[in-house]
Amino acid sequence: MSGIRSAAAGIALVLAAGCTAPAAPRAQASPQSTVCPAPAGAPGPETATTVEVIEQVYFCILGTYYSGATLDARLLLTAAFTALTRELNRAGREVAGAVMPPLTGDRQADWAAFAAAWRTTTGQVPGLRDRLAVATVEAMVAALDDDHARWTHGLKRPPGYYDGDGYGLGLRASARRPDAALPPLFVTAVEGGAARAAGLRPGDIIESVDGSAPFIGGRATAAAIDALYPSYPQAAPVRLRMLRRSTGRRWNVTLKPGLYPRDPATLRAVTGRPLARGVAYVRLTGFSGDAADRVLREIARMRAGRTLTGVLLDLRGNGGGSPAEAIRLLSAFVHGKVTAYLCTAAGACQAARTDDTVELLGLPLVVLVDGGCASACEHFSSAVKDLRAGRLVGTRTAGAVSGPAEPHLLADNTVLTLPARHHLGPGREVVDRIGVPPDHHVPLTAKDAAAGRDPALERALSLLHE
Repeated sequence: MSGIRSAAAGIALVLAAGCTAPAAPRAQASPQSTVCPAPAGAPGPETATTVEVIEQVYFCILGTYYSGATLDARLLLTAAFTALTRELNRAGREVAGAVMPPLTGDRQADWAAFAAAWRTTTGQVPGLRDRLAVATVEAMVAALDDDHARWTHGLKRPPGYYDGDGYGLGLRASARRPDAALPPLFVTAVEGGAARAAGLRPGDIIESVDGSAPFIGGRATAAAIDALYPSYPQAAPVRLRMLRRSTGRRWNVTLKPGLYPRDPATLRAVTGRPLARGVAYVRLTGFSGDAADRVLREIARMRAGRTLTGVLLDLRGNGGGSPAEAIRLLSAFVHGKVTAYLCTAAGACQAARTDDTVELLGLPLVVLVDGGCASACEHFSSAVKDLRAGRLVGTRTAGAVSGPAEPHLLADNTVLTLPARHHLGPGREVVDRIGVPPDHHVPLTAKDAAAGRDPALERALSLLHE
């Protein structure tokens, strides 16, 4: 599911669902464990996605998603039927009776009406039924507009894939999401693949993508930004118009997505090195199952035989992972505190607290963050900021921390993951969709990238040396 948020799209769906006031939600016809059980092990081979699976997804969302009890279920059904008709159009087919039934707000009755219309429509195009079922489920999950709500199905890897390989154009750009992009759009790193073969460099300006400007009226165009990050099996070439400011050169280049090996050094989850004047620098790319202990071991290694004056923790591009590891690492800097709240739609909240068995380091902390810091990374960052355990330097985080996702096994052996509780920061502030603002805003510029400078790192060091 795309991480792109669209409030306007959500409003449009609500309006499309009709104007009838929603009825009070009915109880589910089946116990939650029957509707969407947790996987007992690795799922078996995937089978066809049927209307019964779509029904399971619908009631699983209403019964287990953190706002399912208060959600207007018509939003899900309208999104699903919209996707059905659009997929028919893409296939060059039409069904005269493919009309969205009227919805009343009664969850059970609305499902029955939807299912009848779905069966009637797909029954006239049996060769498209599987494709239409997949589009229906994907749209229903996407309607939640939640980065932690996902449907995992049909996972395939490129031929010849090895763990750690990358797939795509082989570059990273200054924007990963349209809603967080600022002009100009430029290359921040070249990882390999087509970008390296074409001679692209950090700092190169991307003036157009497939003939379209990446910004129109100062706003990023989603299609342009998304085209820079194709995933398998997407293989359509991407045409870029480039500018290298240092020389004034402009040129066109066509990059074909593909598999490429990454630099082994970039694959290490934890890397550390001592910096000037006793600062321990540690880069953490994800909160894996042992991330906290690995970071603490790196700091202990650097502390042996030398006096440390502070810790500089680099979480830029950290996509998250285990909230427990985020809490454990935070607990090396502060004790006796609430690190976050996990709340139901009704407002019942459970506090997540520091693990005070972790020994305090007793060192000043500065954390580097950016728009790639998401989920558990934002749990950690918001707690550092709210609890004054350290200072944040860089740019605002991703705003992708709706809550811990829990897996549910569907009848076709695919997996639906949904957050059952909503994440709030230690001050009970909403972080999801908003992100955590740094204490010191230090964005990377194209000029910095081209020169190999890291202004956020420089500012962080200056703070630790004050």
